[in-house]
Amino acid sequence: MKIVVLIKEVPDTWGERRLDLETGLTDRATATPVLDEIDERAVEAALAFADAHPGTEVVALTMAPASAAATVRKALAMGATSAVHVVDDALRGADLLLTADVLAAAIRRAGFDLVIAGNLSTDGGGGVLPAMVAEMLGVPNLTALSTLELSDDSVAGERVSDAGTMRVSAALPAVVSITEAMPEGRFTTFKGIMAAKKKPYETVDATALGVEPEDPAVPRYIMLSVSERPPRAAGVKITDEGDAAEKLAAFLADEGVLR
Repeated sequence: MKIVVLIKEVPDTWGERRLDLETGLTDRATATPVLDEIDERAVEAALAFADAHPGTEVVALTMAPASAAATVRKALAMGATSAVHVVDDALRGADLLLTADVLAAAIRRAGFDLVIAGNLSTDGGGGVLPAMVAEMLGVPNLTALSTLELSDDSVAGERVSDAGTMRVSAALPAVVSITEAMPEGRFTTFKGIMAAKKKPYETVDATALGVEPEDPAVPRYIMLSVSERPPRAAGVKITDEGDAAEKLAAFLADEGVLR
C-alpha cells in the first residue's frame, strides 16, 4: 500500500496574520511557519494504518518554497517513509487550479493507492483542493471524513453533516479528506528527528512534472486588488440600570436580528 499525504506549511494559527499589500499574498515573515494541524492529523491517519500493516509506504507531498524543508522533515520525523517537495519560483502565488494541477502531477509521478489530505487549510481555507486533485487524477473522492477505515482494496468512513452522519466508501485508488475529528498527530521524538535526516527527500520543479505555470491556454485566477483589513469598530456597551433587557432588544432590532 502506498499512501500519499498532502501537507502544507502555514503561519502559526496563534500568531497574527497579515497580507503583503504589494503582492496580495500572506506575509509569512510575520508569523512562525508550522505544519498545518489538519495535515498532522492526515499524516497520523496514514501512519496508524502503516503501524498495523508493515510494508506500507507513506509519502509526504507538498508544494512550497525551499524554506519549508524543516516543516516537511517534521512529517518524516513523525514517521513518513519519504517526502516529495515541489519547489519552483514560478509557482509562487499559484491559485487553486494550478496548485491542484501540480499536486496531481506529482502524485501521478510518485504512484499511489490512497491520497489523504486535510479538508481545509488554516491559511487559504479554500476547502476544494482534495476534490480538484481527485478530479484531475480521475479517481473517487471522499470528503470531510471524521473516521477512516482502510483495507487492501477500499476506503470508507463517516461524514457528519447537518442532516446526520453518512457512511461513504470507495474502491482504491482514491482521494480522501479528513476533518479535525480525526486523532491528533503524534509527537516527534529525538530518534525520529535523527532518522528523518536519512530518509529519501526528493525536490522537483514544475518542469519535471510536465506543468507549465504560465500556459496561456489554461485559465487562472487573477488578483485585481488587495487592501488591509479595516480596524475593528468598538462594540456597544449596555449598562444595566433596570432596563438592560429593553436596551438589548432594541440593539438586536437595530442590527436586524429581531423583527
